[in-house]
Amino acid sequence: MAVGIKVFAPASVANVACGFDVLGFALEGPGDEIIITKTNRKGFKITKITGGKLPYDPEKNTAGFTALKIMEHLETDIGLEMEIHKKMPFGSGLGSSAASAAGAALAINIALGEPLTKAELLPFAVLGEQIADGAYHADNVAPSLLGGMILIRDTKSLDFHKIYVPDGLHVVVVHPHIEILTKDSRGILKKEILLSQHIKQSANLAGLILGMQTSNYELIKNSLQDDIIEPQRAHLIPHFYKIKEAALSQGALGCSISGAGPSIFALCDNSFIAENIGNSFKKIFSENRIGSDIILSRINQEGTRLI
Repeated sequence: MAVGIKVFAPASVANVACGFDVLGFALEGPGDEIIITKTNRKGFKITKITGGKLPYDPEKNTAGFTALKIMEHLETDIGLEMEIHKKMPFGSGLGSSAASAAGAALAINIALGEPLTKAELLPFAVLGEQIADGAYHADNVAPSLLGGMILIRDTKSLDFHKIYVPDGLHVVVVHPHIEILTKDSRGILKKEILLSQHIKQSANLAGLILGMQTSNYELIKNSLQDDIIEPQRAHLIPHFYKIKEAALSQGALGCSISGAGPSIFALCDNSFIAENIGNSFKKIFSENRIGSDIILSRINQEGTRLI
């Protein structure tokens, strides 16, 4: 068995405008680091947490619960200790809890000799993230763990499919320094939608996937629209529509809320446009006395990895 396993689990953008709870992609950074070491004492223990206040009780910790479930599945009580180094903000809309769960899943699996594939680790990571927001969904966990842009066709069975990503696609994300918890952002959503909304949203999701598969940027642009969730959550994010207008006016293919917010993402067909939009995002929040961070990235195809 390996000793001193260290893995990196990346941030992710979920929903991608028209794919609420079923679509997400991984970023190159930021992300969490998870370290697993062997001990002579049987069982599992979290020994160190940096970057945020999280419970040390594995049953109440996303990374810890993921680890426990994997060890239970493999019927092992071998001595393992975990360190969790949070290197991304909580409540950011960038899949912070998902990254911790994905990192724990891969680290534990490597430490135990890799008995499971990455795909087989996914259900355990989803259970881990559920500890944080109370919802069973994989649109952050799957891309964080597996990399790429991923469609979750069926959440219950975790039937997922990786979507082709055009080479020129770039992402710009702005994270304003405010916090929105996923469970709070989900709590304001209506339980029912109009048939007309469903039809339009379904067409946009299909169009986005087809546009990605065929590198049709015009189709991607026409499809990156959210007529259901974004209008309900936009008021939670200061200056959201000003940010969106700035992105679209400068050539973004689309712009919407990342996950539950407050982060906002824009997809672009080249890095120059992404950089200019990022500068505009930063300026808008700065002028309104809100600190922010800008992330420029391609879509990360590797996901969680050993470092």
